[in-house]
Amino acid sequence: MHGFVNVYSMILNRPWVVSRRCFRRCLVPLTIFLSGAGAASAQSVTSWPDTYLGRVEALAVMEGLNARLLAGRSATATLEGWCSEHGMATDPRLTATLLRDVDKPASEETRRRLAAGPDTVLKYRRVRLACGDHVLSEADNWYVPERLTPEMNRLLETTDTPFGRAVQALGTTRQTIGADRLWQPLPPGWDQAVPPDPACAPLAIPDRLFSHRAVLFTAERVPFSEVVETYASAILDFRRAARPADPACGAGPPSRP
Repeated sequence: MHGFVNVYSMILNRPWVVSRRCFRRCLVPLTIFLSGAGAASAQSVTSWPDTYLGRVEALAVMEGLNARLLAGRSATATLEGWCSEHGMATDPRLTATLLRDVDKPASEETRRRLAAGPDTVLKYRRVRLACGDHVLSEADNWYVPERLTPEMNRLLETTDTPFGRAVQALGTTRQTIGADRLWQPLPPGWDQAVPPDPACAPLAIPDRLFSHRAVLFTAERVPFSEVVETYASAILDFRRAARPADPACGAGPPSRP
């Protein structure tokens, strides 16, 4: 197991320098490991084991989505793609729940980034974005209504339409101004440390995993919104092929059907 984890760690940390020779060396243990996983169980699970490999896998999945969100123009579109690829709902289209009667005044820094003077009206909107029963994120949004169309303002004020979908006709681009990891599955220096003993239990995953703060611009580079998106543990709540039980933990709990 540790031999595979070391190979996996090398690939994860240096994906851009894997040579053809290294690829052949890595492929053999990887193939053996995956064939063992298939033999271990044909069932799938949604829980993540509190083992070294389980934590590495959770980190890799988080960082993969994090990179896609940072590179994308629309968090809504990226999350819908994630939902569809991971089979998290029959209909992968995100639904938004508008949290009404909630207000959070914009900071002076937000007004400055939006080029909004003290007399410029800013509106605030908080929504939860869900894929089926999975609440993937919560977004706090400040926007300048006078820079949107009347129809966009109507959708934002009277419906649960996700913000990115409501304003997509503006040719929106994003500039990320902050990204914070709220949970670290592995401690600093994990890639050079001796793997810890497994806990032999499901991995305890907190409600919030990471967050982004971004300014949204029109196609003409006019800022019109600032958003803080907090991504929830439900992004990891998809079914995966069951892994072999860690030898240190015995047979382990049965997989879910």
